[in-house]
Amino acid sequence: MRVLPLALAAAIAASFVPTQAKADTDPLVASICDYVKANDKNRLRKKLKESRVKLRNIYSGVSCDGTSLLRTAMGAGANDVGEFIAKRLSESELGATEGDGMTIVAWAEANGHGGSPITAAIKDRLSGGGGEED
Repeated sequence: MRVLPLALAAAIAASFVPTQAKADTDPLVASICDYVKANDKNRLRKKLKESRVKLRNIYSGVSCDGTSLLRTAMGAGANDVGEFIAKRLSESELGATEGDGMTIVAWAEANGHGGSPITAAIKDRLSGGGGEED
């Protein structure tokens, strides 16, 4: 029973196909999206750990309702999960442009999330501060 989530996680992590995994087609992605929207950091960590998946390895391939995990967290007001995600991603991933050509910080500021704790955590990581803490 534990083989299926592992196989799904491996398929997501090993996939370099330009299409994104959508929450409605993959149970692991659906769970991740649900935990992000619910601001449930503990269950998100547990799901990633039991699936043996690192967030930084799957982040770019996961889409919740057509948006990235960080944008989903900001839209849901899921500050704890958003800060957790921001701390787990590399600086290059945090500064990368997404599908609409905007970085996560530019998108946040354009959509009223410029003052959120998530945006502050991202800016802190991009400026060289912040580590890998919870």
